Amino acid sequence: MELLGKTALITGSTSGIGYSIASKLAAKGADIFLNSFTDTPGDRRLATDLSQKHSVSAKYISADLRIASQARSLVTQTKHIDILVNNAGIQHVSSIEALPLEKWDDMIAIMLSAVFHTTAIALPMMRKAKWGRIINISSAHGLVASPQKAAYVAAKHGVIGLTKVAALETAEEPITVNAVCPGFTETPLLEKQIPTLMKQYSMTKKELIDNILMERQPSKKFVTSEQISGLVQFLCSKDADQITGSAISIDGGWTAL
Repeated sequence: MELLGKTALITGSTSGIGYSIASKLAAKGADIFLNSFTDTPGDRRLATDLSQKHSVSAKYISADLRIASQARSLVTQTKHIDILVNNAGIQHVSSIEALPLEKWDDMIAIMLSAVFHTTAIALPMMRKAKWGRIINISSAHGLVASPQKAAYVAAKHGVIGLTKVAALETAEEPITVNAVCPGFTETPLLEKQIPTLMKQYSMTKKELIDNILMERQPSKKFVTSEQISGLVQFLCSKDADQITGSAISIDGGWTAL
């Protein structure tokens, strides 16, 4: 229970990587704030389930991270957090010239601007508590590029730059700021991309995974949500006190190519 007494907010945390992170931190004793924009009874039930399973406080807060005021209010409503995990993300696969303007705006807002807004509100809370962890879920696409993913790659590269700035601004304080950069992970976000990619490459789902996705990931295996949440948990531990400003790859060797 190394995180007993700590409170964590994880954005985009009602499924996939985000919920796995919330579950892992709750298992270590942290109180949890879940977040999405959907605000359904199921979202709130997830918080209840976490609370009952791990004997921690778990609450749900809805926020549309495309809107700056809501991103900031999300953190303000918690009253206090020790751990901020910026995880929320969306994807749209398209060439630059065919990318709808509203998709660009939404993706930059959710995956880059919202990270700035939540960080700006969380840092004073962490300084007051004299301890904090900010962990931004970037991507292998924060370090390298792929065609058809202009907004995603731009946002994830930007997150790493923002992470480094925040780390330097808190370097002499007991606050660390890091980015986690997963490779291909089986999540609802990836599943939504697969039909478009199947059509683009004229392949079955298995052919696409074996010949396109896994071609970039030398391990030939998907990263799991549990592995990512384990890394996040480590970054919240005392052993990670001197890890800050890092972009940590967990990508089966993708960015080693």
